[in-house]
Amino acid sequence: MPKSRVRKKAVYTPPPRPAKAKPSPRWLAPLMVACLLLGLAWIVAYYTVYTHVPGMAALGAWNMAIGFALIVAGIALSTRWR
Repeated sequence: MPKSRVRKKAVYTPPPRPAKAKPSPRWLAPLMVACLLLGLAWIVAYYTVYTHVPGMAALGAWNMAIGFALIVAGIALSTRWR
């Protein structure tokens, strides 16, 4: 019976290491927390005192969009934090 040919395996080379990530700017964390808290405060204010705040009653349901937009901005900033 003929002998099968021996195949050489390729030498394993590990993938290159990624460059070190730069630290986040100093303003990022305070802005992230401020957006999250301001969005939450906006929604709470809409549900509690919107009739007493001038202009907030005129916005109507857009107050929810403003509050959630601020929260989404805070979450988007949190993905950049290292």
